Amino acid sequence: MIYFDNSATTKVAPEVLKTYQTVSEKIWGNPSSLHNMGEVAFNLLEQSRKQIADLLNVKPHEIFFTSGGTEGDNWVVKGTAIEKRAFGKHLITTAVEHPAITNSMAQLERLGYDVTYLPVDKEGRISIEDLKAAIRPDTILVSIMAVNNEIGTLQPIKEAAEVLKKYPKIHFHIDAVQGIGKGLQSAIFNDRVDFITFSGHKFHAPRGIGFIYAREGRRIAPLMTGGGQEKNQRSGTENLPAIAGMAKALRLLLQDEKANVAQQQKVKETIFDHVSQFENVTMFTQRNDGFTPHILCFAIKGVRGETVVHAFERHDIFISTTSACSSKKQVESSTLAAMHTPDDIATSAIRVSLDADNTVAEAETFNKVFDKLYEEFSKLN
Repeated sequence: MIYFDNSATTKVAPEVLKTYQTVSEKIWGNPSSLHNMGEVAFNLLEQSRKQIADLLNVKPHEIFFTSGGTEGDNWVVKGTAIEKRAFGKHLITTAVEHPAITNSMAQLERLGYDVTYLPVDKEGRISIEDLKAAIRPDTILVSIMAVNNEIGTLQPIKEAAEVLKKYPKIHFHIDAVQGIGKGLQSAIFNDRVDFITFSGHKFHAPRGIGFIYAREGRRIAPLMTGGGQEKNQRSGTENLPAIAGMAKALRLLLQDEKANVAQQQKVKETIFDHVSQFENVTMFTQRNDGFTPHILCFAIKGVRGETVVHAFERHDIFISTTSACSSKKQVESSTLAAMHTPDDIATSAIRVSLDADNTVAEAETFNKVFDKLYEEFSKLN
């Protein structure tokens, strides 16, 4: 079995699963309880928070635990809108964001907020000039993903941060769900970024756990109110086993980051160099530094994406159609639509997404299967 759908979710690492099980069995007190069992749980919670902060070179009180990327994106976008509504109701994002961002923005539009969606070029990348032109006196938030989840485009985060240094009152949010552990920390964590979203199941932690970075001094309104956990910012009893597991997963992810990135790049290039030679293949991901090392998106002309996915599945190779969040709904990729890709090509798009555990040998097997399937599809067409 070859698993090439890591942008949808990753397998929980054995060491992480062991931590999850140990905490579940031995440290099952509520961190908010006053007794000793609660204190032990609280200490582990704060130890996990500190470990994550230390790994990312930020302060522990700048880390807030969530249920994952969707909640984190919703919290920053809507929390900013609520907190800063007296100062303006204009928000800026891109036309290629994850649905957690675009649907949050759409909801705010229905509530009277104004949203600017920055267009993208043929590689799915925004223009810094468009960002400059979009900023208004009533702008309260700029939200840009670090890595596009469908085709792997790297957005110009550093350049956007430089622009926003002139506007210190505007919140700057990065969706880094697809960017953690990909050698991008220097771009993602800079002194102008205010909020960053992360999701544990994208880096071998359990599902249903994530965190946001919120820079000291920046305020957003809480969306989850109740018992006052997470410094009154995100109520709800903490998922301590998953939090401890996520802290371990992040440590494992970053300890060999450089080698892991190089491995993914090598596997990606092995597939890219082979598949891109075929006449009826359209490559959306390019072989340059403007794309992440772990995502490869392309289309076979005349063959729907879901057909290709199931054809590979028959050979025990698992890939996806663009975003996992939209593949079962059979909706056109928002990224490819924003790139003005013709419908007949966009509906043929498939995504290969890698992890450090994937090998060149797996890529070569993928290429051999691709050859067989391409010949079969050519005869059908």
